[in-house]
Amino acid sequence: MPAASHTSTPPCPPGSAPPTRGGRRFMTLAGAYWRCERKWQVRGAVLLLVLLTIGQVALAIWISYWNRDLFDALEARSGADLLRLIAVFALIFALTMGVTALHMHVKRWIQLDWRRWLTALLLDHWLAHGHLYRLQLAAGDHDNPDGRIAEDIRIAVEVAVAQAHSLLYSLLILGSFIDILLSVSGSALLPGTSIAVPGYLVVAAFLYAGAGTVLGLLFGRPLIRSTNRLQAVEANLRFGLAQAREHAESITLLRGEPMARGEASRLFDDVSQGWNRQTLAYLGIVAFSTGYGTLLPVFPILIAAPQYIAGAMSLGLLMQAAQAFQRLTSALSWPIDNLGELARWRASADRITTLYEDMLALEQRDADGKPGLQRLTLGASAHAELELRALCLTTPAGEPLLDHLDLRLRRGERILISGDPAVTVSLFKAIAGLWPWGSGEIRLPAGRDLMFVPQHPFLPVATLRAALSYPQPPDRFSTASLHRALECAGLAWLTPRLDEREDWSRELPLRAQQRLGMARIFLQQPGWVFIDEATDALAAKDEVDTLELLHHELPNATLLNISRRGRQNHFYDRRLVLERPQPAPASPAPELPEA
Repeated sequence: MPAASHTSTPPCPPGSAPPTRGGRRFMTLAGAYWRCERKWQVRGAVLLLVLLTIGQVALAIWISYWNRDLFDALEARSGADLLRLIAVFALIFALTMGVTALHMHVKRWIQLDWRRWLTALLLDHWLAHGHLYRLQLAAGDHDNPDGRIAEDIRIAVEVAVAQAHSLLYSLLILGSFIDILLSVSGSALLPGTSIAVPGYLVVAAFLYAGAGTVLGLLFGRPLIRSTNRLQAVEANLRFGLAQAREHAESITLLRGEPMARGEASRLFDDVSQGWNRQTLAYLGIVAFSTGYGTLLPVFPILIAAPQYIAGAMSLGLLMQAAQAFQRLTSALSWPIDNLGELARWRASADRITTLYEDMLALEQRDADGKPGLQRLTLGASAHAELELRALCLTTPAGEPLLDHLDLRLRRGERILISGDPAVTVSLFKAIAGLWPWGSGEIRLPAGRDLMFVPQHPFLPVATLRAALSYPQPPDRFSTASLHRALECAGLAWLTPRLDEREDWSRELPLRAQQRLGMARIFLQQPGWVFIDEATDALAAKDEVDTLELLHHELPNATLLNISRRGRQNHFYDRRLVLERPQPAPASPAPELPEA
């Protein structure tokens, strides 16, 4: 079946909601899948799943009557009836295999398709508007967004579809086997009275299942909180280990393995505590469920045995009544049987919903620009120039970094910015749209032909051709232009490896990585280049050669270079030194009059 399309229309407003409404919030979010562009294909698959579920129930009813006929035939010692029932069973067997196989295929298609749609929806928000970076600095419960998108969506979608099917199946079984049990159980007298109870097995089934559900809910109440906690600490452990892997070289050079080992042990201790809490939560429910399930097949036979002994019920009816009792109580016990899965679904659904709502909250702040939410305005200039108007930057805690900077940078100008690293880095991020703390206005040049080159360029695990072309597709550039870019950046020795696939962030030293970041400038020829300490790891002569080549290869490009070293001043038209504003001196305390 074809891949799912999706819509990015927010199905619910941003904001927090009580944990008890987490499931409803998730269904509001994910429920838009059933109204997407391909809604008729999706609804058709759901309808087919419902019809196959009805088929499964019909086969269960058929096997119930077949069992009654089988035991009656055995009681009558009828060989002819036995042979006929064997032939009927062969048909039931074939139909059951076919319906079950087709049902599984349709169910798994819906699970994958819904997961694909929901994953695309969250990725559209996470990998846009700077959320990938800004979420790390924003308040809220959205830790490990990668794990939530990769794992929690899978759990939430798979469990939702499976539980919806099992609930529908249980409801159909409930309606069907109540009728069967009423027809075969007859009535019985209450012990010690002359009061007849019609359909007493149905009443017994409801009482049995009702008592089991109430007790099960009491035993299982702590399970949701413990499952949510366990999933959170498991995600923290995965993230911590991945972080150690990503920074393996630095950790090894600093002999930081003991610290990394201690942090991993601490994270696993959190997992151990979460696991033990979940074990305690499971202990009561599992012990109760075991006893409940062990008694279930015996209980209906014991209470119906007096009728069989009295001759009011054949062996076939007794066995059909026992089977119908089990089916009915199993359907009524759906909440208790699925409490663990529901808790797991609820925890994942909450994590997905809070991540999505926090991303919507960021977008809402960008859209309304209310004071206290987003006071730094990022817009487009009507001319080919960068304008900073009364720009003030602060830390997330509100401490001032930059005070009323006015700057106009025209096409072709080159400016060197140095000074306090906290100020220069925040300016670089503010121009890139990643630093929302402050006030004033940033107007980017018309056309937005911009390239931001950070100190540590991102190098995807891909071919060198794709890493050099990033974020453009590799087939956009000719092999000759790739060779020229590598040569200009001093990486000609890498040209034979253009089609090798490696993790280049580990394969290359920092200097080569920074050169590769500069090679992207030579390759993609942007009109505006913003560099954040991306040449500071180079030797002085190499830095001069690189800047001269930039001037030669991109003579009309504008360059804003942030550098701590502040070398090669002659290359730039202007130099700007940025420092934190000095705090106002405290007023002297008034002198006290003499006594």
